[in-house]
Amino acid sequence: MAVGVVAAEEQERHYGGRITTFVVLSCMTAGMGGVIFGYDIGIAGGVSSMEPFLRKFFPDVYRRMRGDTRVSNYCKFDSQLLTAFTSSLYVAGLLTTFLASRVTAGRGRRASMVLGGAAFLAGAAVGGASVNIYMVILGRVLLGVGLGFANQAVPLYLSEMAPARLRGAFSNGFQLSVGIGALAANVINYGTEKIRGGWGWRVSLALAALPAGLLTLGALFLPETPNSLVQQGRDRRDVARLLQRIRGAGVDIGYELDDIVAANADAAAGEGGGLRGLLLERRYRPQLVMAVMIPFFQQVTGINAIAFYAPVLLRTIGMGESASLLSAAVTGVVGVAATFASMLAVDRFGRRTLFLAGGAQMLASQVLIGAIMAAELRDSGGVSKAWAGVLILLIAVYVAGFGWSWGPLGWLVPSEIFPLEVRAAGQGVTVAVSFAFTVFVAQAFLSMLCHMRAGIFFFFAAWLAAMTAFVYLLLPETKGVPIEQVAGVWRAHWFWSRVVGPQVPDDQARVGGGKL
Repeated sequence: MAVGVVAAEEQERHYGGRITTFVVLSCMTAGMGGVIFGYDIGIAGGVSSMEPFLRKFFPDVYRRMRGDTRVSNYCKFDSQLLTAFTSSLYVAGLLTTFLASRVTAGRGRRASMVLGGAAFLAGAAVGGASVNIYMVILGRVLLGVGLGFANQAVPLYLSEMAPARLRGAFSNGFQLSVGIGALAANVINYGTEKIRGGWGWRVSLALAALPAGLLTLGALFLPETPNSLVQQGRDRRDVARLLQRIRGAGVDIGYELDDIVAANADAAAGEGGGLRGLLLERRYRPQLVMAVMIPFFQQVTGINAIAFYAPVLLRTIGMGESASLLSAAVTGVVGVAATFASMLAVDRFGRRTLFLAGGAQMLASQVLIGAIMAAELRDSGGVSKAWAGVLILLIAVYVAGFGWSWGPLGWLVPSEIFPLEVRAAGQGVTVAVSFAFTVFVAQAFLSMLCHMRAGIFFFFAAWLAAMTAFVYLLLPETKGVPIEQVAGVWRAHWFWSRVVGPQVPDDQARVGGGKL
């Protein structure tokens, strides 16, 4: 199977660069967008298992949970209104993505981060102050607007700021930030659940304002990426000064700057570019397929079913409110640790290796979780403490597999494969597909759990088998390939070369084909 690779000495000759304090601080600030994303994922599942929150906004669910023996264990949390609380955020994010794509391309990555941070602040304030279900949903919608802007801009920002040889590690920082945010949400939920008076859920929702404030304030002072400045028509000398500051004094930035300028010139000279070009032109077909399939597969791993509803799922098997929140926090620690490991491994072992190994790990975990649930959990009663412990362990193994494969790579690969002229549009498609299927999973999971029982875990396992085969057959390796040269890997691939045409000699000077 042919893939594109770059010889190490050739990569170093073209693109120099050190890990400068300037680029680290810039990427850490941008990473606050990922923290908010993770926090919003984790906080929804936690507060929707808190009894005071359910009693106030979802009384029917509360009554079923408290002891209606006529309702199956699998169906106690089956409520379209409850799932709307979770999924409304992602519906708003989906609709915002199309505007965010235009802002990111026309005004830059930084502008989208500022707008996203402001929307996050408004959503946190409304959510924490909610007195009825309409305010709760409005708060989630505002947070979704923030996600639409932040998830569009932050992965692109990290990919474009990072040195080529470490782009995987820097870009995986987005998923690390998501994991940190989700972990923080789980720990906060565990603490606020114990607040007497039943208002702890307000604290959980309102604390989203902390990372939102850091993102908004920090984004005001962040530099724009050199790629975006060239796209906006800024003077080459200004871009060169910024790029020199990013890569470090004394580093030769000539080849990298030439590639950025050339990519923009090609886009300006051609008829392609933007969403229309991405959708219609044959040369972008491989990237378009990945922009759709990777976020689709990322969602049907089942991870967001676990992330949104881990406390609810653990209560389904008979655990108490506090224990379920604590267990969710423990799995959050595992996810963060696995993502950090991915940052260290992705530029050494490559994207494909992590995708394939992580997919196999998640597949085995889902099958075992489904088998245990089918054998041990009936419509009434719970499972034994021993089997509950085994399920928590398997969930942790599953979360670890996601944390070092489909979690970070589902954002990294789409952010690095698009040519400059369609990069913002491509990221927009990726984010839109991700939000669309996140809405589906969030809205459907509890109902599917009720109707399919343990079979839902075999449903996700089947998709894991399909996505692992997809990666093996159709995803080329992009490890170490400079971002403005990634187009060459498709022309060197055994299948995609038939779609976009064979590799041209010009690219062969920089990108070579190999056999897996």
